[in-house]
Amino acid sequence: MLTLAGHPLPIPILQGGMGVGVSLGGLAGAVAACGGMGCISTADVGYREPDFASAPFEANLRALKKEIQKARELAHGTGMIAVNAMVATRQYAQAVRVAAEAGADAIICGAGLPLDLPSLVTDPGVAIAPIVSSARAAKLICKSWMKRYRRAPDFIVIEGCRAGGHLGFAEEDLLDGTCQSLDEILPEVLCAIHPYEEEIGRDIPVFVAGGVYTGTDMAHFTKNGAAGVQLATRFIPTYECDASQGYKDALLAAKEEDVRIIHSPVGMPGRALATPLVKKLEEGLSFPPQHCCACIKSCNPKEIPYCITHALIEAVKGNVEEGLFFCGANVGRLDRMMHVSELMDELVTEWRLHQ
Repeated sequence: MLTLAGHPLPIPILQGGMGVGVSLGGLAGAVAACGGMGCISTADVGYREPDFASAPFEANLRALKKEIQKARELAHGTGMIAVNAMVATRQYAQAVRVAAEAGADAIICGAGLPLDLPSLVTDPGVAIAPIVSSARAAKLICKSWMKRYRRAPDFIVIEGCRAGGHLGFAEEDLLDGTCQSLDEILPEVLCAIHPYEEEIGRDIPVFVAGGVYTGTDMAHFTKNGAAGVQLATRFIPTYECDASQGYKDALLAAKEEDVRIIHSPVGMPGRALATPLVKKLEEGLSFPPQHCCACIKSCNPKEIPYCITHALIEAVKGNVEEGLFFCGANVGRLDRMMHVSELMDELVTEWRLHQ
């Protein structure tokens, strides 16, 4: 059994963090209760708080504490509860500190290089992990953390080009299909981190994400050196997922040809459904923000064609017309609602069968 910063992880399956409001305490707690790592996204986690419009920072931190507590209660002492924080957000550092203090077992950071993460999480009992899309990024983070903090990642998540949401690849390469595959990135990352594993005297487990759909996929990657896998889109059409049924129905109805690579106001490309909003943006239309909650560091409300916070909130509510529905490349394979326990059982059974 894997142990991450002293926390046992019976099943090496991570549920990816999905904002806004798609993966909160309900989904994270259900995944942890099955022995996996459930993950709460900090991205505007407080969107349902009554004062979110007037005091978004305060609302987000208050809601984050509530969701961690909810997940903890649902997990019944099994698995791990993680929090996903985007480096690109203005509240990144504060959210990380609050999550660690509120009892998260792990902090996972992407949408930028979390070079200062060890300074934000000083408790060795809280696992810290970066999300990377290349061996170069993995090496840079390990080198920086060891030099500045004498600390290595407790684990690493490789997010491949078939993932949903924001992607760590060039938009041109995504559109041309010239990105490295997970099969190519994984051995390079394992090689890049090996010197740091020797230096600290322990393994740095690597999980792969982006296009992982079945237990057979999981077996393929664990045979090739991965400690486990991360899935996100597959967890959306579960009864425990925190998104509305409208969001889940939109993904269940989607076909492979309904997926687009979009440009996000975050400054990164992303993968999402071709909803009316996305099609209008492709036509050159814009929808200036009516209100700004100052969520993204690089975002200038006067220049962006739409507000990603508004679009993601409308999506989680099930508003197909105005919502931005992030999804992975395998969304067209979703065919039914499931309980998290059913999905986890299916994945683990297939994984063990093909190990």
